[in-house]
Amino acid sequence: MIATALILLLALLGLSIPVGAALGVLGLILDPLYSMLPLTQAMGEVSWSTSNEFLMVAIPLFILLGEILLRSGMAESMYGAMSLWLSWLPGGLMHANIGASALFAATSGSSVATAATVGTVAIPQIKKQGYNPSLFLGSIAAGGTLGILIPPSINLVIYGVLTNTSVPKLYLAGIVPGLALAAMFMLAIATACLLRPQWGGQRVRASWGARARSLVQLVPPIGIFLLVVGSIYAGIATPTEAAALGVVGALCLALFQGRLNWPMLRDALEGTMKSSAMIMLIVIGAAFLNFIMSATGLTNALIDTISGLGVSPTVMLLVLVLFYLVLGCFMETLAMMITTIPIVAPIMFALGFDPVWLGIVIIILVECALITPPVGLNLFVVQSLRTSGSMNEVIAGALPFVIMMLVMVALLAIAPDIALWVPRVFG
Repeated sequence: MIATALILLLALLGLSIPVGAALGVLGLILDPLYSMLPLTQAMGEVSWSTSNEFLMVAIPLFILLGEILLRSGMAESMYGAMSLWLSWLPGGLMHANIGASALFAATSGSSVATAATVGTVAIPQIKKQGYNPSLFLGSIAAGGTLGILIPPSINLVIYGVLTNTSVPKLYLAGIVPGLALAAMFMLAIATACLLRPQWGGQRVRASWGARARSLVQLVPPIGIFLLVVGSIYAGIATPTEAAALGVVGALCLALFQGRLNWPMLRDALEGTMKSSAMIMLIVIGAAFLNFIMSATGLTNALIDTISGLGVSPTVMLLVLVLFYLVLGCFMETLAMMITTIPIVAPIMFALGFDPVWLGIVIIILVECALITPPVGLNLFVVQSLRTSGSMNEVIAGALPFVIMMLVMVALLAIAPDIALWVPRVFG
């Protein structure tokens, strides 16, 4: 059953069928093969119950929040300010790519939106300032991955829904690893540019006065972050309500800056609808497939088999890392999470792993999938923003950052409190 399901899934994806549809079709195929009951008749109920989850409403709201910040030009202003503050480091504007990505991630919750936003502003600087194209593009793709780790994160919401784990605790747990990973990305850039100074391009010179004046451009994203995350931990709002507050705050900022108009709002709403429809199709397709797998006994059989092997938690963690690295080469990240977590999480919980800690580890491994070929979504996003050049340049530039992510997973395994200390103290 496992082999059949995997072969069929790879075949459907190989036919270029959209991921959400492929997951649903796989469920339709497995039902008559392995079930005596017509499980497909439950498709409507599964779709409704999955879509009716209150916490899922946060997803389109967070997408809309990022769209408003992008369409109103606040993201571009933010990048300009970060470039003044970070460009003195070896690697220049590549550090601004990481810094701006981390800050935008703290408001949008989406990796693709983060990579697209920063890339649109930054890529023209490659030729203008003489940067190494590969490393520069890799820094944009890698910086975008921070969007699903630093709160508020759409993927953390989905993990919380799938495992019944507290989303506020997951948000708290993501802060330190997210910031640490951003610092490790910057360390990788600085090291590379110290070894190869020609990769670092021309330094952007800025006076302290210009830097001080630019701080006003950082107020909107920081204010949105405090509004969203602060309202959750103050007990004022649930994650879904906090997302709505963030949208209202972004609209007020756009109005205050004179950037709120109908064309901007229309584009933001259209972008939100497209992204939300894509995500919900994947969610519903994966939920139906998981229902079929559970009803036919495949999920329980797999869990019992792995649990009965008697492997140590350390070995199981290594298997988990390899599993997601390999699977990330073939599956879109959201579909990978929704399909695998209902199977993987119970096994890891049974071995004694903390649900909050495991959520952060899985998110980092999913981040790796965003920048590993052949289906790393951020790689395609960054490549699509270029007017020329090979995808191989983007892939090669992202490799050092994949290594940094794996180092972060190792650090979390050695010192779990990197993720667990903040939720334990403030949760």
